[in-house]
Parts: sequence; structure tokens; C-alpha cells
Amino acid sequence: MAIIGVDLGGSNVRAGLVEGDRLIKIAVREVRSQGRAEEVLADLKAVLESVLSPGVKGIGLGVPSVVDLETGTIYDVQNIPAWKQVPLKTILEAEYKIPVYVNNDANCFAAGEKYFGQGRPFLNLVGLIVGTGLGAGLILNGRLYPGTSCGAGEFGLLPYLDANFERYASGQFFQKSYGRKGKELFQEAAAGNREARRIFAEFGHHLGEAIKAIMYAVDPEAIILGGSVSRAYEFFKESMLETVSTFAYSIALNRTRIIPSTTENIAILGAAALYLDSQR
Repeated sequence: MAIIGVDLGGSNVRAGLVEGDRLIKIAVREVRSQGRAEEVLADLKAVLESVLSPGVKGIGLGVPSVVDLETGTIYDVQNIPAWKQVPLKTILEAEYKIPVYVNNDANCFAAGEKYFGQGRPFLNLVGLIVGTGLGAGLILNGRLYPGTSCGAGEFGLLPYLDANFERYASGQFFQKSYGRKGKELFQEAAAGNREARRIFAEFGHHLGEAIKAIMYAVDPEAIILGGSVSRAYEFFKESMLETVSTFAYSIALNRTRIIPSTTENIAILGAAALYLDSQR
């Protein structure tokens, strides 16, 4: 069975043809992000058609925006000003005559891990994206749970200290607390810089507090960490787990696994997984 997964970013769009559990073809195209709505759509169609083949059963799209899941309409796409309200599902189904599924990028990450990655053994998991923000997708009882308005998993917006978890447990922490870019600090930590490693340890404490809040709210079997900051896992793992160890319920603490993602091209696979999830 063949499925197409499409990852729409603010600067480029990536599409992949998935057969079984293998990604057999990938195409990438720059998006005219500051262009007219029609130009952005043309860029998306061009990369999609470059991997389209006879027998494709469905198309999944991951977008950095709010999504009306019933209609497949996307709103206020990040870094694409012209896409304020686009009925993407309707447009693409009319064009290609196959089912189209649209969801936000955090939900796609969780679905991708469930169907193609570290989440396969689990019925209940959280895919936690630790990047420029802090967002999550939920898999409950083996299926993606997006909530009523595609808003489930917005743990980053929960109040924490003088702001919210996103301020302290995402890449925003490094810039707002220390005026530094996380990537630079990662390079310094990798080179053995003590101060950079201390900052990552401090970050790990805040992320651990966010993970505890998620555990209290969802009680998952696993929390899978993705996003750019998760690549520095080795530098915040110890302090994160030390904070998580103060979770009140020992049985849940012992059962919950915290796992960094290792799945390549997870954004494309996650988009494709939307079709698989719809069939369950």
C-alpha cells in the first residue's frame, strides 16, 4: 500500500512516497512563502506530484497551523502570510480524487512515532516536540487524539513560574534567560564547556517539570521527545530525570518511559501516518 506524506514548512515543502513501512522517495521544493496564496499552493502541488504514483491510497499533510479537522481547513499558517484560511483538504481531494488528511505538525509527530517509530509498542503515548516552542501530540488507546478543536497537547501554554512551560522548556529558554542560541550552547557543551553544560542542566530541570505535568494529565506509557532541542538530550537527560523522579505516583513513574526520537524523516512519515490512523 502506498501513501504520500507532505511536510509543509515556512521555507520549503517536503513530500515522500511511503510503501509499507519504508519511505522510498522524497522530494523537496522551496516555498514562495511571501507570495500569493495561489503561488504557495502551486509549490505544494508541484512537490506532491513529483512523488505521486498510480495506486496511492491517500495523502497526509502536516502543517504548522490551526486545523479544522472536519473540513481540512488550515488557518494562519506560520511564516506564510497569504494562507489565512485555506480549505486544503477540499482543494486537493478535488484535484487528485483520493482521500486527504490534514493535521498540525505536533499531531503528525506523535502519529509518525506510533506507526513508524519508537511508539509502535505503546497504546498511550505523548509525542513531545521540544524546539522553538513546546507542543505535543497524543496517542490514546492506539489512535491519535487531537481534541475537539485540534488543540489537545498544548502543554507549553500551561502556566509555569512567571510565564508558561514553553518559555522555560523549549528553545526559548536559552535566548530569553541567557541571550544565547541553543545551537551555539549545544556546540559549546559538546566541546566540554562547563557553563554551557550547566545551562542545559538547568533547562533539563524545567523540562522535567513539564513532563511531570504531562504525566499527571495523561498518564502515558511513553513520552517521546522530538524537535531541535531534543538533539542535546545527553546534556539535559540527567537533570530532567532527576526532576521527573519526584513524581508523586511511583507505579506510574516506573512504568512511564521517556525516549528521544531516532526516526529519520519523521515529519513526512507522520503526515503519511494520518491516513493509517484514519483506518483504525
